[in-house]
Amino acid sequence: MGSHPAVLLSAVVAAGGLTLTLFAQPDTTPGADAGVLMVADQGEATRYWPRWRGPSGQGLVSGTGYPDRWSATENVRWKTPLPGSGNSSPIVWGDRVFLTTARESGQRVSLIAFDRTTGRQLWETFAPPGERDRAHPKNGFASSTPATDGERIYVSFGSRGLYAFDMNGRQVWQRQVGDIANYHGAAGSVLLYGNRVILYQDHGGGFFGRGGGSGFIAAYDVRTGAQLWRTARDQSVGWGTPVAVRVGGHDEIIVNGQSRVMAYDPDTGVELWRCNGMSAEVIPTPVVGYGLVFCSSGRAGPTLAIRPGGRGDVTNSHLAWNTERGSPFVPSPLLYRGQLYTINDMASIVTSFDARSGRVLWQGRLGVARREGFSASPVAVDGKVFFTNDEGETFVLKAGPAFELLHVNAIGERTLASPALVDGTWYVRTDQHVLAIAGP
Repeated sequence: MGSHPAVLLSAVVAAGGLTLTLFAQPDTTPGADAGVLMVADQGEATRYWPRWRGPSGQGLVSGTGYPDRWSATENVRWKTPLPGSGNSSPIVWGDRVFLTTARESGQRVSLIAFDRTTGRQLWETFAPPGERDRAHPKNGFASSTPATDGERIYVSFGSRGLYAFDMNGRQVWQRQVGDIANYHGAAGSVLLYGNRVILYQDHGGGFFGRGGGSGFIAAYDVRTGAQLWRTARDQSVGWGTPVAVRVGGHDEIIVNGQSRVMAYDPDTGVELWRCNGMSAEVIPTPVVGYGLVFCSSGRAGPTLAIRPGGRGDVTNSHLAWNTERGSPFVPSPLLYRGQLYTINDMASIVTSFDARSGRVLWQGRLGVARREGFSASPVAVDGKVFFTNDEGETFVLKAGPAFELLHVNAIGERTLASPALVDGTWYVRTDQHVLAIAGP
């Protein structure tokens, strides 16, 4: 990433012996805490985009050569019509792009593979018939982004269950997780950690979570789908994705959820700590750097900067800073070169914070103010940050201490999914197509 390369440290996860990578933002401040790192992908996985928010788990892209200008035709390498509908983001491994879709109002859900050189559809595998979730128009029935380790592709279809498919689309296993009684349906993506697939689903309450919850977080064996542990959660609403964080000599699975952020032991599922202060509806995925975990929550909810590694209720002891200014409802925050970027999707205002202190560096409006006008999470590559709104407009900003909008790219189609970036190419899902965007 230009003159600010990522810090990559290899570590072996005891369970399963899978080698993962710890991803940290560079920090040259004397005495800065480098002991808190995102557990990211390593080895061959770093060449691709194997999960939600890519190999870093944070929307950060290494390398250069990615175009920063496009339109409905400019720099479009290929454009393939999509069957059905869905908001899950594409993932990439080898020569293939994978995403999920739904048809017949969720009666049929599937995983589809495309050739990433030509865009040709290679195969489509449908999940067996099963329970159909409720769904908000901006959620749909295929919002969970798959994850892959290069051997299997893991997909959550909400009440339909958790699935593993091989790279040719054959179903390897399926596990029921119970009915997901969430008033906007299921949406959170899976996390691969060692030999485990980790999934959390908060549900069971009425509107805005009234009436208590019956959520859970659980771990499943990647080879067989056997449940390794399952821990009950009392949260009733949520559509987020967990992250794995290395804190000193141990790992924590962190969930940004209703009313609080919570951490779990990845080996047992036992709760380690909790920090109160989130809102009722939580979607954004946490980001990690500078000794902190950054979590945002709903509508005009807060953004919290938490020092992980505590025990019990750490609200009064481990909360480094918090703010309600600029907080997003749907998109996840972006941590890049010392700055935390958030997009307030209720007002189309982007805010940049100093990540260590929480001090606001600048704010700027991206296009027209629209209520819930952004869904895709931002990405950073080659000194620029990219925010895409629901109308398919991508705002290209120069990363730095001042608001500098370079230009706006209009793809001309509704876009709620986040992009995947591999080998100088953007893979973008709109409501009608999947596209490859690359330079000449």
